[in-house]
Order: sequence, then structure tokens, then C-alpha cells
Amino acid sequence: QVHLVESGGDSVQSGGSLRLSCVVSGDSGSTHCMGWFRQAPGKEREGVAAIDAFGSTLYAPSVEGRFTISQDNARTTLYLQMDSLKPEDTAMYYCAAKRSFGITRHPQLYHDWGQGTQVTVSS
Repeated sequence: QVHLVESGGDSVQSGGSLRLSCVVSGDSGSTHCMGWFRQAPGKEREGVAAIDAFGSTLYAPSVEGRFTISQDNARTTLYLQMDSLKPEDTAMYYCAAKRSFGITRHPQLYHDWGQGTQVTVSS
């Protein structure tokens, strides 16, 4: 099991950028895949991006080309660089860890979750 703490959320104007961070503590070696998810009020949790232990990445079509997921070499910090932000990106953003093999954006397959960080984009 790992403990995840997100930071970096803020209020920005449309077209702006933010960088989210997620510090991973505990048995990070047991995680195969890390992901960023978001949930807006009244909507289901959505997988935004994922990265596995080999560095392969997966993005939601709505953020492809605007967001970049990365992790440090020790896999103790996960990042989400968000550029060209839009009002529809407004949501609570969560990082999560998945132990089983395979990269996915499906939240049901992730085991450990952070508490979230709020991103608000105004037009």
C-alpha cells in the first residue's frame, strides 16, 4: 500500500498552465501504474492520464496534446503538466496507484488514492 498526497491545484484563467504533483510514500515498488483522475460536481470520476513502470503513457482524448504525465526516476513523485487549460478542465484532481500489471485509465482498477487537489479554470 502507498500513501499519496497531491498538490499544485489553483485557480487560473483559460489558456493558462498548472503543474500538479503527487508525492508517493510507502511501498512504491509495489505499484505498476500511476494515474491522474478528475471529478467535476455531478459527474463521474474520469481517468485523465496514466503512466506505467516502463514509462508508457495513456491520455484521455480530451487532454491529449495539452497534458503531460511524468514521474521521477525513483517513482516517488508523479506529475501532471497541464497547458492550454479550458473551463471544462475544472475539477478535483486525484492521483492513484495500481498494483496489477497493465496501463489503464479505468478508476475501478486503481487501489490507492490521494485526497485530491482542486483545479478551477475561468473563462
